[in-house]
Amino acid sequence: MKLLAIIFTVLSLSACSNWIYRIDIPQGNFLDQKDVDKLRIAMTKAQVEFVLGQPVVADSFDNDTWYYVYDMKRGMAKRGEDIRSELVLQFENGKLVSMSGDFEKPDEFETPLDG
Repeated sequence: MKLLAIIFTVLSLSACSNWIYRIDIPQGNFLDQKDVDKLRIAMTKAQVEFVLGQPVVADSFDNDTWYYVYDMKRGMAKRGEDIRSELVLQFENGKLVSMSGDFEKPDEFETPLDG
C-alpha cells in the first residue's frame, strides 16, 4: 500500500511540472543582421561600439579581438529551442579588419565609410 501511494505521489508531481512557469534567460549582446550590416572595414573601435554597443568579452590578452555573444536559455521547451549567436571582430591599429561568426558578412563590408 505504501509503494502504491509513493508511485501515485511521484506520478502526480511529475505531471504538475508543466504548470510551473519558467522565464527565458537572455544573456549578452542581442544583434540583428541589420545591425551587423552597418559594419565596414576600417571602422574605428569607437564607431563599431556606436553601432553594436560594447562587446560582451574583450580578450584580455588580445585587445584587438572583440566578441559579441548572445545566449537565450529557454525556460520552457514549448517556447522554442535555446539560441546562441556569436560575432567576432578583429582590429589592427584600432581599425576593423575582419569579422566572423554566425552572421553574414555585409555586401558592402569591404567598402570603407570614407571611400
